[in-house]
Amino acid sequence: MASGGGEEGEFGLQIAPLLDLLFVLLLFFMVTASQQVKETELGIKLPSQGSSPGTPDTPITLGIDVGGQVSFNQTPIDAPKNHDLPELKQKLSDAIKQFGEKQAVIIAPNPHALEERVIDVLNACSAAGVKNISFGSS
Repeated sequence: MASGGGEEGEFGLQIAPLLDLLFVLLLFFMVTASQQVKETELGIKLPSQGSSPGTPDTPITLGIDVGGQVSFNQTPIDAPKNHDLPELKQKLSDAIKQFGEKQAVIIAPNPHALEERVIDVLNACSAAGVKNISFGSS
């Protein structure tokens, strides 16, 4: 039986297997370190705590109910049968003039609202120059 000892029965430390293990670990860490993906900055600017003058605090919410009534921040606007939505266009244009392209608009239609009315609201947003549009739920 190999006991690792010498001829006289003394036990000794075998250095060769330890060096083999050291080189294997060194090789493993060198290979894994070279394959790490380096992170880069994406250049995203998050909103600050205090909003500066000229920036909108809250987005404009445009709701559309089942009957086709459009609401501007919970205030009914324009007639349900009016497809041009001139009052909505004017209010959106005023907001864009005041806040620029930073102004966010959230369209929150009722799940049972007609798609035609949603398209009317999208057309009004486009005519007013709104660039930051998203959809929400009502």
